[in-house]
Amino acid sequence: MNILILGSGGREHAFAWKLGQSPLCNALFVAPGNAGTAQVATNLPISYNDFPAVADAIRDKKIDLVVVGPEEPLVKGIVDYLHKQADLTDLRIVGPDAKGAQLEGSKDFSKQFMLRYGIPTAASQTFTVDTLHEALTYLENHALPIVIKADGLAAGKGVIIAETVAEAQTTLRDMLDGQKFGEAGSKVVVEQFLRGIELSVFVLSDGVSYKILPEAKDYKRIGDGDTGPNTGGMGAVSPVVFANKSFLQKVEDKVVKPTLAGLQQEGIVYKGFIFIGLMKVNSEPYVIEYNARMGDPETEVVLPRIQSDFAELMMAAAEGTLDNIAVQVSPQTAVTTMLVSGGYPGDYETGKRISDLERLDDVMAFHAGTLEKDGHVLTNGGRVLAITAQANSLENAVRKSQEAARIVQFDGKQYRKDIGLDLIRYSD
Repeated sequence: MNILILGSGGREHAFAWKLGQSPLCNALFVAPGNAGTAQVATNLPISYNDFPAVADAIRDKKIDLVVVGPEEPLVKGIVDYLHKQADLTDLRIVGPDAKGAQLEGSKDFSKQFMLRYGIPTAASQTFTVDTLHEALTYLENHALPIVIKADGLAAGKGVIIAETVAEAQTTLRDMLDGQKFGEAGSKVVVEQFLRGIELSVFVLSDGVSYKILPEAKDYKRIGDGDTGPNTGGMGAVSPVVFANKSFLQKVEDKVVKPTLAGLQQEGIVYKGFIFIGLMKVNSEPYVIEYNARMGDPETEVVLPRIQSDFAELMMAAAEGTLDNIAVQVSPQTAVTTMLVSGGYPGDYETGKRISDLERLDDVMAFHAGTLEKDGHVLTNGGRVLAITAQANSLENAVRKSQEAARIVQFDGKQYRKDIGLDLIRYSD
């Protein structure tokens, strides 16, 4: 079959790398892709938010299966748009419709959803500009620290953890009154801070059945020791040593099953990935957030561990036949270290020449923000490359990923030197 992946990051390069290994894959396209996807697929110069252009490409390339990578087109309704095209009725799509994507597109929707179906989560309250005065008073009596979330998509920057009431009130005013995040901050969720250890669990659903994929832990802050501002993710590890069998069973029973049952109850036929961001609090799982797609850079450690035919998995999710498929997972540990541009997550320059990729051995360099120009690979984003290594132990996977991260060169390169070290200490 002919497959189209929508997106341009490390997640999409990992999808392309994995799907291209399948004998079911005849031709593989990525829109718009990057320098890495160009090595394993054909890039199409199309924005994934240009729905008519995407539909035309599907017709032109005789696409059988579409895998939607990023959240933005899902929330904007690309699945609904493609399903409405009279000549594309046979098209298979992995990704929820706009109603299902509200799990990520609206923090308030997801919190109310969790409350309706008894899914464990932090206590919260939602406010708008009309209830700003009430919100400011509410903060005065709230335990510290306070988590404040813009309701809509805010490019990963819409969650603030305030350490003081004054900081929380300023943040709330900036979002609601100052429109810091525009429409995304027209509603704000104020949430209890949960103390525990974070991880992510990934579920693939066909609308009725589901498969739980390997779990992962990512590292959000720019600096070693979880210091500095949040980023889109500086690295990830899978499996997660503190997610033992009994804890993951609790996740399935208390989170995954009621989530899928709730979606069906609401009439949402959810065909795609559900990323469940969790906090483990005293060995109990609490949901921090849902995402309506795979995470990035978590995909870069989850997909290398999946041994099953990934194209077969994607088709089964789209066709509603997941129940017939077994997911085989490697026992090896995967670690990815993200190489980022100097200045990221603040202002950074692009167009820096990347060298020494050819020197990498026994690791995978997933391209996140790159482009090819005049025969050279250049930086083209804040997060540039995800260097993934696999090994029979966490220590060896960390060592291999870090050694490879040192080899690749570009002007201003930054990366964390401590990805996975906290998990080594935990297991010790």
